[in-house]
Amino acid sequence: MDRLLADCRARLGFDLLGNTWNPVVLYALGAGPRRPRELRAEIGGISAKVLTETLRRLEAYALVERRAYAEAPPRVEYALTELGRTLLEPIEALGRWSATHGDAFVEAQGWDD
Repeated sequence: MDRLLADCRARLGFDLLGNTWNPVVLYALGAGPRRPRELRAEIGGISAKVLTETLRRLEAYALVERRAYAEAPPRVEYALTELGRTLLEPIEALGRWSATHGDAFVEAQGWDD
C-alpha cells in the first residue's frame, strides 16, 4: 500500500469506517440480530431516520442483512453478514485504541477546556 489513490482498496475501508454511524451500528449488531428499536436504545443519540439510512447503506454494502418476519404485527431484524462480521476486529481495535489514547487525544485537541 504505497499510496491511497481514489481507487485504492484500502480507501474502501477508510471510507466505510469514516461514516460516523457505520462502525457504531456494525459493532452493535456484533452481539446478534436486533430490531431497529433495540438498536436505537442500545446506541443512543441516533435518530430513527439516520439509523434507517445507515442500515440501508450497510445492507447495500452486503455487510448487514434485513430479515422480515410474517407476523402480526410485522417484525424486522437486522444482522451482520459473514462479510460484516469481518469488520468487528478492526472496529474493536479502534475502540481499544480510543480507550487507551482517548484522553491524550482530547487533551491535544483542547476539547476538555
